[in-house]
Amino acid sequence: MSLPLAARIARREMRGGLGGFTVFLLCLMLGVAAIAAVGTVREAIQTAIRDQGAVLLGGDAEMSFTYRYASEGERAFMAERAERVAEIVDFRSMAVVGEGAVAERALTQIKGVDGAYPLIGQIVLDPAIPLSDALAAEDGVPGAVLDPVLADRLDLVPGDRFRLGVKDFRMTARLVKEPDGATAGFTFGPRTIVRTEALEGSGLLEPGSLFDTHYRLVLPGGTDLRTMKTEAEAEFFDTGMRWRDARRGAPGMQRFVDRMGSFLVLVGLAGLAVGGVGIGAAVTSYLDGRVETMAALKAMGAESRTIFAVYLIQVGVLALIGIIAGLALGAALPVMAGPLIAARLPIPVEMAVAWKPLAEAGFYGALAAALFALWPLARTRDVQAAALFRDLGPGRRRWPGWRLGLVLAGVAAVLVTVATIASGVPSLALGTLGGVAAALVVLTLAAFGLSWLARRTGHHMRGRPALRLALSAIGGPKEEARAVVLSLGLGLSVLAAVGQIDANLRGAIAQDLPDVAPSYFFVDIQPDQIDGFRTRLESDPAVAKIESAPMLRGVVTKINGRDAREVAGDHWVVRGDRGLTYAAAPPPDTKVVAGEWWPEDYSGPPQMSFAREEADEMGLKLGDRVTVNVLGREIEAEITSFREVDFGTGGIGFVMSLNPAAIAGAPHSWISTVYADEAAEAVILRDLASAYPNITAIRVRDVVNRVADALAAIARATAIAAGVTLLTGVVVLIGAAAAGERARIYEAAVLKTLGATRGLVLRSFALRSALMGAAAGIVAVAFGAVAGWAVMVFVMEGTFRFEPVSAISIVTGGALATLLAGLVFALRPLAARPAQVLRARD
Repeated sequence: MSLPLAARIARREMRGGLGGFTVFLLCLMLGVAAIAAVGTVREAIQTAIRDQGAVLLGGDAEMSFTYRYASEGERAFMAERAERVAEIVDFRSMAVVGEGAVAERALTQIKGVDGAYPLIGQIVLDPAIPLSDALAAEDGVPGAVLDPVLADRLDLVPGDRFRLGVKDFRMTARLVKEPDGATAGFTFGPRTIVRTEALEGSGLLEPGSLFDTHYRLVLPGGTDLRTMKTEAEAEFFDTGMRWRDARRGAPGMQRFVDRMGSFLVLVGLAGLAVGGVGIGAAVTSYLDGRVETMAALKAMGAESRTIFAVYLIQVGVLALIGIIAGLALGAALPVMAGPLIAARLPIPVEMAVAWKPLAEAGFYGALAAALFALWPLARTRDVQAAALFRDLGPGRRRWPGWRLGLVLAGVAAVLVTVATIASGVPSLALGTLGGVAAALVVLTLAAFGLSWLARRTGHHMRGRPALRLALSAIGGPKEEARAVVLSLGLGLSVLAAVGQIDANLRGAIAQDLPDVAPSYFFVDIQPDQIDGFRTRLESDPAVAKIESAPMLRGVVTKINGRDAREVAGDHWVVRGDRGLTYAAAPPPDTKVVAGEWWPEDYSGPPQMSFAREEADEMGLKLGDRVTVNVLGREIEAEITSFREVDFGTGGIGFVMSLNPAAIAGAPHSWISTVYADEAAEAVILRDLASAYPNITAIRVRDVVNRVADALAAIARATAIAAGVTLLTGVVVLIGAAAAGERARIYEAAVLKTLGATRGLVLRSFALRSALMGAAAGIVAVAFGAVAGWAVMVFVMEGTFRFEPVSAISIVTGGALATLLAGLVFALRPLAARPAQVLRARD
């Protein structure tokens, strides 16, 4: 084989233009652009988090504690190493406006700060006044800054008063921008900022109250953060201290961005898979038109390998053009939409061209083009010189041969391997790619099944000529049905799966959860208040059920004497501080599934009952020893029982429960859940908040709404990515309709010659298109339902209910899309004159 000769022939053929490759280029460009755009946005956010780690964190490093302030030793450690230190107290409470029955209450996340805050970054207020002025006391009433959402909810304006606990505060400004707000993560209420010393006398920071302290540090230039972290953890390992630094200033946000970005890139790969159908169809159509050229080359002595190389070079050049166009589009869109994207993000992000995501997108595009183009290209080797005299086109041999088959398998393996590694979440990548592959297989089988069914039923449609003609065309030898079902079906499958999952999650949160969840969660109930709290609720006929339990928070530091993270990895139980309780006897409805509960009067070495599911995930067994740091005190307890804990009801649930003697004397508070009629919720809140101002009430329905909003945002992002997949499918659909236009012109001419009216021909074309689109929609709905069921049952561990509204919309949309494409490309066949068409055919 002479490669220069093949290149010369390829160049001469391409001088004729790129006719027939429009779909090829659009499919490749859209798929690459989607992946490049998602990758560019992800890279910009990751760069912002990495470069602005100190701003997001509010310092170069942070030491945090639960339920307590830093000890003298810990303060000395920070003062010795830091140039400046700021102390922050963070907790939940209720902001109250008014008195008695007309009082308005709202949950708020309070941040108590000192005069050094913020160490890094700027806080923006409305009106634009210094934070020191905003928090200063006036006439003995301390100032406070409120999130606009909270201010609007309570109808507060600067100068108005409200209460936190039993103490009055004065709103001085609205919080426009909080420099370290992105590190707060998910909160139950909007922010209120006050001076920490102003909280004295409010009754909110009592022994056992739920609060965290964060000490932000500004370190001298050149400080090795890794070394300082090692020193801090070594010196305060047993105190429950938690460390963060500017290298990962917002780890929760970074983890979410990484995973969401990876998932959207994988959805983009689904778009490339849809585009691959168009790529294969475009290459096949192009080669079918070059059969005589290939036969002539064969007749002049060209080798099969040379002919293969000629068209491989052409497809390769076109693929390069499509990839470059896709990269340019994918890089430009985020930059142009930068201000809109940045406005919706909690951190300042600057969109710029990033080479890494562009290289990743280009690599995926090249692999996809190779995967779908090599198969039809392989058929060029089978064209014979005799094709100059009779039709022996390349479609006679379907299997490309074992050698090329192995190459295709290798390309697919590389694609899966790279996507899995690049995603950072192998299970997510394999699951998504496996779902796309399964969808392609199912849709291919459905296309063949549709053709088979059309052939079997067509001759039974006597008296319905339009339907019979449509079924005959679908069941014919052409591959239009397969192209339509594959291209449109995969995009609709992704949308169907997203729709089913989103509907089930929303249903579980908005409908099922309130049926089993309590009306309120009350926290920070002091031990001397719990009896009066229960008395008020037990006497109320509107209250159906009350659950209460003592609660402390602690950090799991060791398992069997080893670092907990070495044993349990990044399991959520060891990732931060966790709630724990104590009980002499198993609480009502407790189901001990292994081991035994301690005797009620037990006073020996600490014993622990652990949640069974979490224990299985962490590899724990009966007899293991778990060390928990509570208020700086290390408690090592032996696991003596496992019990079932259902966190899905929204009720009280603790991973760890200790015998009472294990934490005797430790300051703690109580939590309680109240199940009541919705009409009585306001009265219950008013009475309890008036009697116990320090208690914080969390309304479950409000939390449900916040979770639903977060899920809706994720669903929108996924739907947009799936929309690109669907758009690619529409391009392939249009390409398939355009490619079949010439055949429909001839078909219409024959039918008219045999006496068919234009109306009959139009109806047959419309029915053909609508049936193929509806079939694609039905298969997509079925696949989406199976995918939704798998995610809900095996990932979310919930129940699945089929959601019919989105399913009907998808089937209807599929039918309408193909119908419109079919009708647009039916205009020329209907207008063609039979005599001219048949004479030209001769």
